Amino acid sequence: MGASPEGSWTPVRWAENGKIRLAFDRFAEGAGGEPLLLVMGLGASRQWLPDGLCRELAARGFAVARYDPRDAGESTHLPPAPARNPISALFGKRGETYTAEDMADDAVAVMDALGWGSAHLFGQSLGGAVAQRVALRHPDRVRTLTSMSAIPGDVAGLRTLRYIRLGTLAKFARLRFPDTREGDIAAGVAVSRLLASPARPFDEGAARAWAERIADHGVRDQEAQSRQIGAQWHGPSIERVRTPTLVLHGADDPLIRPSGGRRTAARIPGARFLLLPEVGHEMPEPAWRDIAADIRRLADEAPRSADREG
Repeated sequence: MGASPEGSWTPVRWAENGKIRLAFDRFAEGAGGEPLLLVMGLGASRQWLPDGLCRELAARGFAVARYDPRDAGESTHLPPAPARNPISALFGKRGETYTAEDMADDAVAVMDALGWGSAHLFGQSLGGAVAQRVALRHPDRVRTLTSMSAIPGDVAGLRTLRYIRLGTLAKFARLRFPDTREGDIAAGVAVSRLLASPARPFDEGAARAWAERIADHGVRDQEAQSRQIGAQWHGPSIERVRTPTLVLHGADDPLIRPSGGRRTAARIPGARFLLLPEVGHEMPEPAWRDIAADIRRLADEAPRSADREG
């Protein structure tokens, strides 16, 4: 974590999917590389993506872009829905506000605004499920797929119980902070602590410095999170994915069991599963180099994988 060097990212730009405006930017380094779009998780803005990881990716030949999903960051926020906390949205009536297909189309709208006919995709947490759905819905737009800390993108409702650690989800849902900048900072620190690997000492000072820089209210906006997690997928199963795929999962993930990643990889033809030691539901600095190297390896192998698919 830590503050971004000035000029790391281009000024914010906007993509449109119907009435939804999506904020995005590009990493300044590696602008001439292969397109790589990063997709964030539940409630989180694009600011949660570590600059250090993006720098590692740029150094390996990728042009990196990121965006705020709908109901996060600077992108469009929708009106309240009946389910106003993530647990009730996950297990109750789903999809009152928008669909998972809409969220997948948002990623393609960002690619269109970037002028990218296709791109590599890397999604973390809910972003991993979104990336899987983009590969299903828009296969010609996705060069490779990397899903991290996610469950299978076609699983919903009670079927998620086998993968989610409900104790951690309940702690997440019980977090309450004031609607102030200091509340955003305190929420950022609390979420970072909750999702970190217990195998590494938690650096509260670094977490607070990070939270002060991004001050993201999305990590405490349970209504927005409920709309995201309640978005229903109506498309095909992930067995239909034909994109070269890598599935990463933290060995110490306190929110999503590693079995979620294993099952995702087992169901996507040809997918490779890698367990990351001493990693929780996060992208910690010790893992940046390995994550970037694994995505680079997948991209390098992709043409041969495509040939084998015929």
